[in-house]
Amino acid sequence: MKTFIPKKKDIKRNWWLVDAKGQTLGRLATRIATILKGKHKPDFVNFLDTGDFVVVINAEKIVVTGKKESDKKYYSHSGYPGGIKEVTLGEMREKKPEEILRHAVKGMLPKNAMGRKLLRKLKVYTGEDHPHKAQKPEILNI
Repeated sequence: MKTFIPKKKDIKRNWWLVDAKGQTLGRLATRIATILKGKHKPDFVNFLDTGDFVVVINAEKIVVTGKKESDKKYYSHSGYPGGIKEVTLGEMREKKPEEILRHAVKGMLPKNAMGRKLLRKLKVYTGEDHPHKAQKPEILNI
């Protein structure tokens, strides 16, 4: 038997709508990463992008457990000596709440060109509104 490898024209991409209100950060991020990679489909191939698009709403209402609100830190570096910046999860929630989920999902995707391409299919919004109503996303219950 030959191994089935889907062609680009055969890959069907769906749009999924996820409401992040009351969802735990890590559990939601793993489910989203699985959908972006396409592992939920029977024609999954690890070296092709067979995944779907994911639209996340209410990203500011995501839940974390324990003392992560004050203890979890995000680091960035400017490239200059002494240029490291550290922001807690609580500060990040005030400034850019959509980046919390995007950062978590990014850590669960491959660290190569494929991972960067998959991350472009993730659309995260803070409120109920999103500009992807024309794509008719299906509601994904997590």
